[in-house]
Amino acid sequence: MSEAQPSTIDGAFRQPFNAQVAFFRQKLGNLVPTQWWDDMLKAEHDHGFMVAGAEKADLLADLAAAVDRGIAEGTTIEAFRKDFRAIVARHGWTGWTGENTPAGQAWRTRTIYVTNARTSYHAGRLTQLRAGKFPLWVYRHNDAVQHPRPLHVSWNGITLPPDHPFWQTHYTPNGWGCECYVLGARSPAAARRLGGNPDKSLPDGWDAIDPKTGEPPGVDKGWGYMPGNTVADAVQEMAAKTVQWPYTLAKAYMQDVPADTRDALATAYRSLPSVADDVRRYAQHALAEPAAQAVPPKTLGLLTDAQADLAHHATGVDVRGFDWALDASAVLHIADSHGNNVGEAQRGQEAVASGDYPLLPQLLNAVDRITRSGTVQGRPVVRVEGEIDGRRIGASFELRKGRRMLALLSFWLGKKKP
Repeated sequence: MSEAQPSTIDGAFRQPFNAQVAFFRQKLGNLVPTQWWDDMLKAEHDHGFMVAGAEKADLLADLAAAVDRGIAEGTTIEAFRKDFRAIVARHGWTGWTGENTPAGQAWRTRTIYVTNARTSYHAGRLTQLRAGKFPLWVYRHNDAVQHPRPLHVSWNGITLPPDHPFWQTHYTPNGWGCECYVLGARSPAAARRLGGNPDKSLPDGWDAIDPKTGEPPGVDKGWGYMPGNTVADAVQEMAAKTVQWPYTLAKAYMQDVPADTRDALATAYRSLPSVADDVRRYAQHALAEPAAQAVPPKTLGLLTDAQADLAHHATGVDVRGFDWALDASAVLHIADSHGNNVGEAQRGQEAVASGDYPLLPQLLNAVDRITRSGTVQGRPVVRVEGEIDGRRIGASFELRKGRRMLALLSFWLGKKKP
């Protein structure tokens, strides 16, 4: 097990691992409308996703998709903030804490991003610690924290067996912005190498309850629990089935989410501005770098159930659980076959440039037709069509059964109507 820990915001998101993603996605079947941050407390967060003040189902689905993308794909807080602003504007969401000032908005988006990143990270680590059967756990304070909490510093190095009551209330994180973490050790000597001190005693009153918070001293209200504890066995079972390569993590564990919620999340994913930005950058990279064909595909989100039904009817293949995918080699092919202004004008179409690729996720949310379009090397091909801003757009996708994806082959743009 890696001993890496999320010492920065980006560190928690940019190194997603299977148990972390499994923990977060097993919550997505329960999107919980709330008014206040403490409407859900402690282990309730193991079983549902919430954003304080978000009460409408479609708003929650969009916010969940943005957070999920950060956890599963390692997107930055800047990307999340861009998505958050677009979601708020699209839904007309007002009255949320922090909306009235730039500083408040920055604080609120950071809180949502970091809290979900860190709790999912530590829940995933809990699964790893238990799977590793470490006889000792070591509490570590992150020395890089700019404003350390004295009590958290005092717990640094505490080394105890995993069944000690201390971990039930002090497993990390222990509050808003807490960057402490827990490591597993095989022996007292190994614990010392990790910064632990097996001889260190717990401070007096560590398990007393502060009447103001309902938690032990030094633990913020609502944080005196072990994130992931109530679902650790299920998460471990889920994570054990995952092929660990980034593209697989981007779509793993979603089949256990109820179909209507899964479809809402897939549609929300394709609506995120950060996805459009990534698709454009992916196409630009493929065109600029001759070796880019070796780059892994870029997911465009899962097929909805309705899309899967249409594709199944067209191909005879059950594609539930498959995703739409952008392949670098297809970008080069499209540049050759649909990138010339003169040639496309003769077809009544417009040339495709790298800046047009953000239209792909829009197309996949506006699909009104999926038909069979021959085969490539024995693999079925489907033609997808839809209308965006009054013009017809189409793409063809190759069905790759082994990778459980429909990978882009071609892409064309109808002329814009006057």
